[in-house]
Amino acid sequence: MVDKSSHSWRIHLGLFIAESICVSAFAIEMSRALSGNTLSWAYVVEWPVLGVYAIYMWKKLLKDEPPATPSSSPHGEDDEKLRAWNEYLRELHQNDQSGPARPHSN
Repeated sequence: MVDKSSHSWRIHLGLFIAESICVSAFAIEMSRALSGNTLSWAYVVEWPVLGVYAIYMWKKLLKDEPPATPSSSPHGEDDEKLRAWNEYLRELHQNDQSGPARPHSN
């Protein structure tokens, strides 16, 4: 599931950093919990959950990443409709500004 776009390396780097933090924090909290700190048991569970969430987001970001710039517009017909609509709006705007002046009422 490797994406060839120029932004995918940042997504991979983000996963590497997130997983490195989660694994090291898990190891630290596990040693603290085994030495008698009962609060650390909550973190022993939390860090692996955050690591799994990082993997979930990594997969989601790779899947949802937009493709590299397309060589041609996939919406050729829509572009014609858009140009026609913009021309219509331009004509309306010109007609609106060239119309008679309205008196101001106080």
